[in-house]
Amino acid sequence: MKNLTLLSIALLAATVTSCKNEKKTVDVAKFEENQVVEIPDIHQELYGIYTGAFSGYYKVRTDDDEYEDYESKRLSLKINRITKDSVWGQSIVNGNQRPFRGVFNDKTNHFVLDEPGSDKTDGRFEVNLSADSLTGNWVAFDKSKVKAPTKTVKLIKKTFVYNPNFMLDPENTDLVDWTTSKEVKNSYKDEETGNTETYSNSLNRSGTEAIFQINGSKQSLTEKELKNLRKLDLEIIKNAIYARHGYSFKKQTFRTFFEQTDWYIPVSNDVEKELTPMEKSNIAMLTRFIAYAEDKYDSFGR
Repeated sequence: MKNLTLLSIALLAATVTSCKNEKKTVDVAKFEENQVVEIPDIHQELYGIYTGAFSGYYKVRTDDDEYEDYESKRLSLKINRITKDSVWGQSIVNGNQRPFRGVFNDKTNHFVLDEPGSDKTDGRFEVNLSADSLTGNWVAFDKSKVKAPTKTVKLIKKTFVYNPNFMLDPENTDLVDWTTSKEVKNSYKDEETGNTETYSNSLNRSGTEAIFQINGSKQSLTEKELKNLRKLDLEIIKNAIYARHGYSFKKQTFRTFFEQTDWYIPVSNDVEKELTPMEKSNIAMLTRFIAYAEDKYDSFGR
């Protein structure tokens, strides 16, 4: 009888423990995106990628002056799910992919979307929907941590498609890397005084027509094609592979080149799994050549 009682107690304890564990699993699931299946999706026609300008002014302080400057990046907002009380998705910009959650007022066509707040670049989007466009503002949660704490948002809905034929446009693409420069000191002899004077000249990297001709997503590259190219050429050819897959670039040099096209849509900060075997092989070869290639620097007017 004593053994039977002990067995009953053990079975009861196991049942209670099982119930507790089951409840814990359900509670955790409620905080995960798309797990609350009892709430139906609405406005599925709004799901997708909205991409475009993410722009703002910021102050620049020097020893002698203070002035305003302007920056603009390409932002994508991916709306994954809308219910009557929540919106889920991701923001992708500047190599950073952040989840957001918010609300949609279908009477005013207004979204309020909050990033988590755990990263210094997180903030709140307040945007209005008109046809296939989203326009509005973004404000950083911590305005002291970002260069331009308030930015305007002008996006249009686009469908991302990987196309190995995408290339930079010779008509619209500048061959100069304006974001990476070096200062070179020069000297000359003043004919009146006979003194040797020095001055600094800012030089920028430049590319060649090769970036419009070589496509690492369509054919296997050869050493003969690459061996005489400049470092900037090799970098752009390599990163064009990533751009075709919608990679969000952190480095401004590459963002600037690919944001000049109408096909580039940043959709992820990790596209390694999307690369084809040929692209991976070409990237490996380009990386080897980049390590030993030299840049061509020159002075340019704008």
